[in-house]
Amino acid sequence: KDSDADDAVEQLFLVVVAIDFGTTSSGYAYSFTKEPECIHVMRRWEGGDPGVSNQKTPTTILLTPDRKFHSFGYAARDFYHDLDPTESKHWLYFEKFKMKLHTSGNLTMETDLTAANGKKVKALEIFAYALQYFKEQALKELSDQGGSDFENTEVRWVITVPAIWKQPAKQFMRQAAYKAGMASPENPEQLIIALEPEAASIYCRKLRLHQMIDLSSRAPVNGYSPSDTVGTGFTQAKEHIRRNRQSRTFMVENVIGEIWSELEEGDRYIVVDSGGGTVDITVHQIRLPEGHLKELYKATGGPYGSLGVDYEFEKLLCKIFGEDFIEQFKIKRPAAWVDLMIAFESRKRAAAPDRTNPLNITLPFSFIDYYKKFRGHSVEHALRKSNVDFVKWSSQGMLRMSPDAMNALFKPTIDQIVQHLSDVFDKPEVTNVKFLFLVGGFAESPLLQQAVQSAFGSRCRVIIPQDVGLTILKGAVLFGLDPAVIKVRRSPLTYGVGVLNRFVEGKHPPEKLLVKDGTRWCTDVFDKFISADQSVALGETVTRSYTPAKPSQLVIVINIYSSEQDNVSFITESGVKKCGTLRLDLTGTDASVPNRREIKTLMQFGDTEIKAMAIDVATSKSVKVGIDFLNY
Repeated sequence: KDSDADDAVEQLFLVVVAIDFGTTSSGYAYSFTKEPECIHVMRRWEGGDPGVSNQKTPTTILLTPDRKFHSFGYAARDFYHDLDPTESKHWLYFEKFKMKLHTSGNLTMETDLTAANGKKVKALEIFAYALQYFKEQALKELSDQGGSDFENTEVRWVITVPAIWKQPAKQFMRQAAYKAGMASPENPEQLIIALEPEAASIYCRKLRLHQMIDLSSRAPVNGYSPSDTVGTGFTQAKEHIRRNRQSRTFMVENVIGEIWSELEEGDRYIVVDSGGGTVDITVHQIRLPEGHLKELYKATGGPYGSLGVDYEFEKLLCKIFGEDFIEQFKIKRPAAWVDLMIAFESRKRAAAPDRTNPLNITLPFSFIDYYKKFRGHSVEHALRKSNVDFVKWSSQGMLRMSPDAMNALFKPTIDQIVQHLSDVFDKPEVTNVKFLFLVGGFAESPLLQQAVQSAFGSRCRVIIPQDVGLTILKGAVLFGLDPAVIKVRRSPLTYGVGVLNRFVEGKHPPEKLLVKDGTRWCTDVFDKFISADQSVALGETVTRSYTPAKPSQLVIVINIYSSEQDNVSFITESGVKKCGTLRLDLTGTDASVPNRREIKTLMQFGDTEIKAMAIDVATSKSVKVGIDFLNY
């Protein structure tokens, strides 16, 4: 144990609830601090789709025409779907909106999201509604289970975000959670932001052999070749999961899993978290005896999630039916478009490397009907006329795709993942990797499994936990129970501030000279707090002292700059961006202290979020400090 003080804090919360807020689907799980070896995955959701197991619910949200929260998940989708088209165009339906936080370069509290009907709503409101929904669901389930009302103050919340998200997106999630009433600026430790691949990594080290599928056991099993065993392994696993579906409680043995009995001090492994929106790659090294983790290379990845496959399908439809028609159809018949994508989703899950029979995708009646109105000829005619070989029309009103056509939709996304992984494997920090854990919803895809296995199976063992879509959720609960398990991280960027230094002839460029009261200063000097990819231990601080320019000054605002480069000398160099502010509030500190007040600022970069605290040196009193990457 690190210290008893930590324990005292932990005991205040009776339960840890983790929310995996995904691009395509979301869910929550929880564990009571008294029995941390039991992880309970949320109740089954109403609704559900053919061919998709529903331990999680789609990340979809519906607002009424007057912008009030109506429903979330399957309920939102089904209600929206059953509305009359004349009505539905006034309702605001959102799906897959999490990607907006990754893609908007200048995210603020004012950033908008666009609903299916084209209307805009502030992203912060949508995220807060979604988190509030999960908060209420979880508290209700806990209350039902315990037979008495469960208070929010008794819960420590954990929200997962991709590791490649920048600081503003993490802060945005925190603000949305405050708005949803999970925690507050006065009580920030009630909410922990967890990084998705880290959570997966924490869970994977608990795995027992029967809880995973090892793609690298190459020898033919019962006369099957390895490519068959992938499928059969999964079928057995699914059987096992189906039998245990009724119990939603997972035991996490306190022993370190069997796979870890093979890992020695210093061993390295990679976690590849492939979800709906992003793929996130983390490289960890094990530190014994407690099995703490140390990050070896900064988190990397990109927008290579399974959404890429949906996007390729949409491009294919545009190629066959014309982009103008698809655009119109999405606006005029949004519910039917949602239907079509649901139909595609279940076929997408049936794609496999060795599949020989075609996949049929039912076209909604209104698609066929609207196309005829729009173009004046039939869908069948369009298919015959388009020169897309692998897609045919079947008389039952379906698009018939050959397995090759389906695999081609996966190819661009899978190629990007494999390419990105190759780049990571080529880094000097990433030699001698023992295992590669493939987790996240997209990891269920046999096509992705095969591609990763054939590209990297010779370098390391490729392993997939069985309930791969829930790996992050369970790991996030474990992280909430013990956030200190990851001891060393890598900073993704170089951070620092702009300062004035004494001007040194010959060292400083003359254009940076500023003479003030007879003293020669060099302006725009970058004072570096931490370098990109530098390793930082949990709790390690960077200390700086700042003095107000004049004694009466009540607020010091310091601009924070970041860069992907290591060696930055001036804030004016290319690639250096202003990314936030550090604000020291000196009101309420004693004004009778000596004129030259010194404010000592301590910043932490070793946690999942950047944190700061400050002390007035003369009085040893703490000073209010805010570090802000969103509103600057």
